[in-house]
Amino acid sequence: MKKNTYLAAKQQAITQFDRAHIVLTEKEKDAIEVADFGLDDLARTGLQILTYVNTERCCAKELVMTPNQTCPEHRHPMMDGQPGKEETFRCRAGTVSLFVPGRRTAHPKAVPPQGDEAYYTVYHEIVLNPGDQYTLAPDTLHWFQAGPLGAIVSEFSTASHDESDVFTDPRIQRVPVVE
Repeated sequence: MKKNTYLAAKQQAITQFDRAHIVLTEKEKDAIEVADFGLDDLARTGLQILTYVNTERCCAKELVMTPNQTCPEHRHPMMDGQPGKEETFRCRAGTVSLFVPGRRTAHPKAVPPQGDEAYYTVYHEIVLNPGDQYTLAPDTLHWFQAGPLGAIVSEFSTASHDESDVFTDPRIQRVPVVE
């Protein structure tokens, strides 16, 4: 990802936090991670992430998404004999469509990024509006996409080891590379 893309995405996330009246310290603003998943198509596939805490037992993050931005399908598998990450998503601003295993939603509000449909396999849609939340069990395949105004989603989970996430799309690189 180009450095100017990275910096612009961080600034956009800060603007979204401001609009949602979520106050951040300067240190938190500096710590915002921009993840393009190695696809170099941040507007369609990516996330802006602020991690408040990530210990051996718990994790709290804010996931900032621009309009229609998608976090690709993945799961959090067992690691070192321990269950994968259990996570609760709580929508704070905008809307987000969360897709999980289950009966395919007939007329979903969101669809995978065009050309990447082969990498999306679960289609039961749960729409989260501000104040709505949903908890995922460990190792549950899922993906999510912001609505037309973007979204801010709080994630509360057990310890996060993003480097061990398993993505359906083999092209995904979880750790961003900034040029």
